[in-house]
Amino acid sequence: MADALVGRVIDGRYRILSHLADGGMASVYVALDGRLDREVALKIMRPGLATDDVFVERFRAEARSAARLNHPNVVAVFDQGEDDGEVFLAMELIEGKTLRDVIHEEAPLTARESLAILEPILLALRAAHAAGMIHRDVKPENVIVRRDGEVKVADFGLARAITNQATTSQTGVLLGTVSYLSPEQVERGVADTRSDVYAAGLLLFEMLTGRKAVTGGTPIQIAYNHVHGSIVAPSTLVPAVPTVLDDLVARATAVEPDDRFESATAFVTALREVRRGLSASELDQRGTGPDPAGSAVLAPTSATAQLSPVDRDQSVEASAVPERQRTRPNDVGRAALAGLPVHDDGPALEHTAAMPIERRGGRGRRRRWPLWLAAVLIVGGASFGGWWFTAGPGGSTLVPAVVGEQLSQAAGEMRQASLSMETVEEFSEARAQGVVLRVEPGAGSELGKDSTVRVVVSKGKERYAVPTLVGVKVGDTGAALSPLNLRLGERSRAWSETVPEGVVISQDPAPGESVKRNTAVSVVVSKGRRPIEVPTVTGTPFEAASATLTKAGLTVQRGDDVNSDSVPAGQVVSQSPDKGTLHQGDPVKVVVSKGPVMVQVPNVVDQPDAAADKALTDLGLKVDKQYPFGDLFEKKVRAQDPAAGTSVPKGSTISLTIV
Repeated sequence: MADALVGRVIDGRYRILSHLADGGMASVYVALDGRLDREVALKIMRPGLATDDVFVERFRAEARSAARLNHPNVVAVFDQGEDDGEVFLAMELIEGKTLRDVIHEEAPLTARESLAILEPILLALRAAHAAGMIHRDVKPENVIVRRDGEVKVADFGLARAITNQATTSQTGVLLGTVSYLSPEQVERGVADTRSDVYAAGLLLFEMLTGRKAVTGGTPIQIAYNHVHGSIVAPSTLVPAVPTVLDDLVARATAVEPDDRFESATAFVTALREVRRGLSASELDQRGTGPDPAGSAVLAPTSATAQLSPVDRDQSVEASAVPERQRTRPNDVGRAALAGLPVHDDGPALEHTAAMPIERRGGRGRRRRWPLWLAAVLIVGGASFGGWWFTAGPGGSTLVPAVVGEQLSQAAGEMRQASLSMETVEEFSEARAQGVVLRVEPGAGSELGKDSTVRVVVSKGKERYAVPTLVGVKVGDTGAALSPLNLRLGERSRAWSETVPEGVVISQDPAPGESVKRNTAVSVVVSKGRRPIEVPTVTGTPFEAASATLTKAGLTVQRGDDVNSDSVPAGQVVSQSPDKGTLHQGDPVKVVVSKGPVMVQVPNVVDQPDAAADKALTDLGLKVDKQYPFGDLFEKKVRAQDPAAGTSVPKGSTISLTIV
């Protein structure tokens, strides 16, 4: 696999230069990023896993999560993708050694060295936990000590991607490194932040003693010992270990999660308190490792393929991050702890370095520095020049790791490091207000004392109160939204009897609601009053006409009733207006018929026909004369129909019989 991939260009960007290491899940190569002209560590998943769609999708999701971690003690993830079936992850390339190499070559470490390595590990875990991630595979192979002494943790999120909230695969094989699994991972297949605390406690034990805390002949025996065994005090193996460190290990590695430090934050706080309480001699006293016959074999990770299963940490389907013991073959002889920042949290914070450790003999034992060199350093330190360029103003200091801390706490650490701060604020969706987002230059950078560090602090989530747009002309809404980094969204129109045309009736989100930048505010704009077509009600009964007009949204006004010879009583004679459009509530005047004018018929019997005719026609009546015997006799009315006193409509015909 290595020979086939070396020289190949992955994703049109990463040219593979050389093979670094192999792990249970992937192989790692040195590759040149052609786009940014830098070397990276390229992890390529094993072919068998790359064909598992479920695994690949989890790998992608967790890689994205890991890439969001921005912490100086975390190995950065740059890119992730797939090219012709090769699923890959591009990561920061570190020049240094794994903690496994350091333990193998240098352990037991002093209390100062052990705590100096553990502190950045815990800071990295704290950052991951704050981002909602659990490492689940904290072990020496996933901790890298850089050439300059900076400590970095690798493989964040990958164990989660592999296990999907469990520690076993579908075939029941334990995933991860059995020697560092917490009891709850072994027993119930679950993990939380306290599981990472447990593994970190095991690392401290191993650095202090040079041997693993939990061992066994088989993976099952090791898993059983996690649940049912107990971690011996480091001082029983290395008497030089201060007893307060025994307590620190015991608290971190308690079987019950509730008995451990509740978080990486609590662990690092306790670590700093313990370190402040130790004297310089206790911190720097170097012990002698336990009898090799009674300890686990601590072989270099570079020879993993030659070790027994127990010596390889029982890594059945081990971590997907390769055990990168170094990133350059010629780094083998470099002192792993040279330049390692060792913090003394006393009243005046000093940044010193662990004494360089050189290899001697087959297993790399320490070589004590000559007494004359120590004397020279003491004399030199007493001189003014030595003071000026070390503890004095002309000396240098290291930028402390303050990302994720409150500004007030970060300010105190900067003062202790003899650094000034330039504070800049910016919004953050992930960090609460007042929490440090990043520092420039980054943590671990060496600066002259009294230098200024740019500290970027969270202003909290970027939110804006939605302004009131109701009652504003639609053309003016943009001017109201733009200063607040909001924009006008969907515009719909609706009739309104109260809001003038072109003015906003309603909005969503509501006024005063807190929203993100660039949120679209939708509005409903008035089309003005809704026009109503006037219905025709002439000739219909008044009650029906009134109902029709009311249903249309108009108001009925009844005028004075009038007589009508053509429109029956009770029906509408006329309306105003009788056509066109009105608006809701506008009046329509209707005139109702009282029917024709009624006339009481007078008595004209025995009157001469001429007088009778005049009396009736004067009342607006018509006369029909009948002469049954001709026109020979005296012309008088002998009968009339209708009879006298009858009410008849004006214009009615009255029949007269004349003899």
